Amino acid sequence: MEVATLRDFEVPPDDGEADETRVIPAGAEALAKRLATSDAFVLASPEYNASIPGAIKNLIDWTSRIRPQPFDGRHALLLSASIVAGGGRDGLWTLRVPLEHLGVRVFPETFSLGAARQAFTDDDLADPALRARLEKTIRGFLALAEAAKEYPRLKRASADRSPPTS
Repeated sequence: MEVATLRDFEVPPDDGEADETRVIPAGAEALAKRLATSDAFVLASPEYNASIPGAIKNLIDWTSRIRPQPFDGRHALLLSASIVAGGGRDGLWTLRVPLEHLGVRVFPETFSLGAARQAFTDDDLADPALRARLEKTIRGFLALAEAAKEYPRLKRASADRSPPTS
């Protein structure tokens, strides 16, 4: 699995000129290339004022201008962490909207970590129950993404074995 940060996909503010000039920033092109080589992605986002950080929304908007639509048909798992108790879950609900609009199949479960500054020992979650819940969420997401990838092949194989009709 390849990890990237928002800095890997820097884009200028979306001001509407791209519709006229058709110039897509390199950061949006880089994200589109990553999406083209992936069936699924994990997006970990903070929450700002119960919503999506502007930089993430801006990157989604720029990348959505590319054709064919790079988000369409991809699977996403949304994660968040915050220093407050809610863990950023409100922001994840608002993040679903543009992604689903662009054809992303957002996994129904999310994982939000509250009190994040105190939640870790070294590089791992200190609470075994939280760690187990995160692992269960990730396993479920990966199983669904893999099943969706294999479904067309299995459907064809099943159709090939169908008894002839009279």
